[in-house]
Amino acid sequence: MLAGVRHHKIKEMVDEKGTIRVTELSKMLGVTDETIRRDLERLESEGKLIRTHGGAMSTKEEEDVPHFQREVIHQDEKISVAKEALKLIEEEDIIFLDASSSALYLARLIPDMRLTVLTNSIQVCIVLSGHSKITVISTGGTLSPRSMSYVGQAALNTLDFYYVDKFFFSCKGLDEAWGISDGNELQALVKQKVIERATERILLLDHSKLGKKAFARISNCSVIDTIIVDSYTKQERLSFLKEQGTTILYPEAEKANH
Repeated sequence: MLAGVRHHKIKEMVDEKGTIRVTELSKMLGVTDETIRRDLERLESEGKLIRTHGGAMSTKEEEDVPHFQREVIHQDEKISVAKEALKLIEEEDIIFLDASSSALYLARLIPDMRLTVLTNSIQVCIVLSGHSKITVISTGGTLSPRSMSYVGQAALNTLDFYYVDKFFFSCKGLDEAWGISDGNELQALVKQKVIERATERILLLDHSKLGKKAFARISNCSVIDTIIVDSYTKQERLSFLKEQGTTILYPEAEKANH
């Protein structure tokens, strides 16, 4: 089967099922898992699907994806970014972790240390609940069941009472002109509020978000103090951030390639 025909069939199957595994595709198309992985990487670069841990997901499913599905999208890249972000957390810091899967991966890496963590993520609260030295403060608010997080006016009102040293967050899209954006307006409003409160804003991003414009604009790119990206990110796509003075970090094992 020609590669072009195979790519077309993969796209059709992913859109039909919503999500599909590499092993399932290789069996149906009679090629190796490695061939399918290369196909998925190519199709993702063309914006036709989203690679997940062990498979792929339709772009039709991207907006407001349930938290348990978001966790497996670009899982390896998000974990590597989270490991680098952990190095920026210091004893006695007051940090905010948003409801993104990237922030959740970071929460799972944080050791029991003297720290105050504010968050609107129920998952982050659960992960950190076993740490006796960490003070966890939830915003409260209206529950968003798909993201397992709190949003709305009550959440925003809570943020009026707190100062934040470092804001660790992600987004659905980062575009030079449109700025930082999210697929959910209520989540975007929470992030806007924390950006106002934080001294340092640290964006955790996998390469698939670059150059994309999502529905709800959070802010312009100038608010980003530090961005941590994965090894698939092309340096030239971040040149506008470098010019404005944003610190750009890559995971330790990947720095030699940049």
